Amino acid sequence: MSDAVISSAQALRRPHPRGANVAKIFEGLCFAAATALLATLGGLLISLFVGGWPVFRKFGLSFFTTSTWNPVTDVYGAAGPIVGTLVTAVIALALSLPVAAGVAFFLTELCPAKLRRPIGTAVELLAGIPSIVYGMWGLFVFAPLFSKYVQMPLMMAAKPGSLLEKLTTGVPNGSGILSASIILAIMILPFMAATLRELLLTVPAPVRESAYGLGATTAEVVMSVTLPYVRSGAIGAVMLGLGRALGETMAVTFIIGNAHGMPTSLFDSGSTIASTIANEFTEATSPVHSASLIALGFVLFVITFAVLALARLMLRNSEQRL
Repeated sequence: MSDAVISSAQALRRPHPRGANVAKIFEGLCFAAATALLATLGGLLISLFVGGWPVFRKFGLSFFTTSTWNPVTDVYGAAGPIVGTLVTAVIALALSLPVAAGVAFFLTELCPAKLRRPIGTAVELLAGIPSIVYGMWGLFVFAPLFSKYVQMPLMMAAKPGSLLEKLTTGVPNGSGILSASIILAIMILPFMAATLRELLLTVPAPVRESAYGLGATTAEVVMSVTLPYVRSGAIGAVMLGLGRALGETMAVTFIIGNAHGMPTSLFDSGSTIASTIANEFTEATSPVHSASLIALGFVLFVITFAVLALARLMLRNSEQRL
């Protein structure tokens, strides 16, 4: 081969990129981070299951179906905390979601320009308040007012044998399932409102203005244009709020009443998985008691995972419809 051909081949050869080695290192670091996250998640799940296995083996399904919680006799049933966790989270979501959506739509569609920034900042500040502050406020301020102006009037107005009486039985001390649900709703409301507001701000202005140009009202723009545009993100924001309500500890511990029995009314005292763990983990002296609390942690992990899986399913169905 002649020298001319060799020199031309060398000229056509692609030079080695300067950042090729850096790119390989970057890819390796990203892969290691993702692998470490999955390994941590798997290790946490396995450790919780192993720690709670003595309880699963001893009580079987009765651990999930009974509400007896007696550290003296080492008999434990998680039905009360599980039901309390689900009920308070669902009620909190039902109370907070309409208000959060209204706040987000007001800030993006109706609020005067001068007030958008102050109100938006206030919402974000409320989302950053520690949960223990909400719990203390709920115990010392909200509970007495709730007992005086809500619980007592409703219990006195309920007719014997009516549905209202069944829903409002209990001790009117301001604590209970409904009180904890309201505090949870106040906690997750600014979080969901701030997230929904940021999502609504991603809607291109020409899309919104085109709808107004066609004569649509604000309600029609919101329901037919804005909300469908951010549907996937909105579902994710709602599920994140539900996940926070499921795992909330201190605020619920202050005001739910911390009774392990199965709640029978909205004013009845109850407990959640997180509040039970927070209340008793330092006092768990027997191996079965400690294993029961770890088993509750495993159940809470599974419930949270199920909620996230449901969110992913809803997002996938929403994308397929689109």
